Amino acid sequence: MIIVLKQDAPEVQVREFCHELQDMGLQINDSKGSESHILGLIGDTKAVAESWVLANPVVETCRRVTEPYKKANRKFHPDDSVIDVDGVKIGGGNFAVIAGPCSIESEEQITYCAQRVKAAGASLLRGGAFKPRTSPYSFQGMRSEGLDLLKLARRATGSPIVTEIMNTEHLPLFENVDLIQVGARNMQNFELLKAVGRQKKPVLLKRGLANTLEEFVMSAEYIMAEGNENVILCERGIRTFETSMRNTLDLAGVVMLHKMTHLPVIVDPSHACGHAWMVPELAKAAVAAGADGLMIEVHNNPAKAKCDGAQSLTPDQFDELMQFVSKEVEFFGKKMN
Repeated sequence: MIIVLKQDAPEVQVREFCHELQDMGLQINDSKGSESHILGLIGDTKAVAESWVLANPVVETCRRVTEPYKKANRKFHPDDSVIDVDGVKIGGGNFAVIAGPCSIESEEQITYCAQRVKAAGASLLRGGAFKPRTSPYSFQGMRSEGLDLLKLARRATGSPIVTEIMNTEHLPLFENVDLIQVGARNMQNFELLKAVGRQKKPVLLKRGLANTLEEFVMSAEYIMAEGNENVILCERGIRTFETSMRNTLDLAGVVMLHKMTHLPVIVDPSHACGHAWMVPELAKAAVAAGADGLMIEVHNNPAKAKCDGAQSLTPDQFDELMQFVSKEVEFFGKKMN
């Protein structure tokens, strides 16, 4: 249930009303925006009569919500959420680019890529230390050593770092990671979602290969229900019958997600298509579709990359793309972070 309070409602009476609701065993998601003050009730609201709610002098109106997701629901939180990742803001008109290699291969490689993407305008550095691969014989990442190299690259550039977690047992290793990524294959690993929800670092959640938008948002709800509301959604393409590309980028999903939820939505065009030559055009389309950021793979030598070289841009190609993206972001009224 959503309760819209009167703009001039006395604070004391609002608190008393909230205490009454909490005494009924309900959780309250309190969202005070620029033009509205909304209480989102979470729990069994069947016993809460709308007539009783409307009789309270602080209440303007109320309505029931049928969607199973509550904390992530835009109806509960009309204003866009802005997620702060070590000073880099994403959402609410703030646009950020995350860039770097798919996997960390050496100190020289990750540091060079970090310096180049930062110089081009990227706000955050990505790099895979733990790599979920389809084949058990493929490169699985440098693991904890890779995390150490990623932190060295952060020290060299000052860029906040983003990397993927695969296991709840690895969480202590991520204490110094700025943005924890939950990958597409783990989008419905509910124990992992709950674990990252119990810590306070922002979480980048990628859409699963064959999941609906509601399932995607419900996974974000798992994180938020544990107390961590700093969630960024990432559309990275879904599996369809098309075989000419790695996946199919769902830009309509980006538009729909902004209607469904207040959380920022970024786009990963690299994984969406699997072809480096397609990435710039899809990135531009994502900005036009209203995305709050991009996640792009950049490698110093894609031909010799240990992971996903075919979809990685060279630093020079990334430079060229960022010159266009920065202008496009400004055109659509957003601010590059």
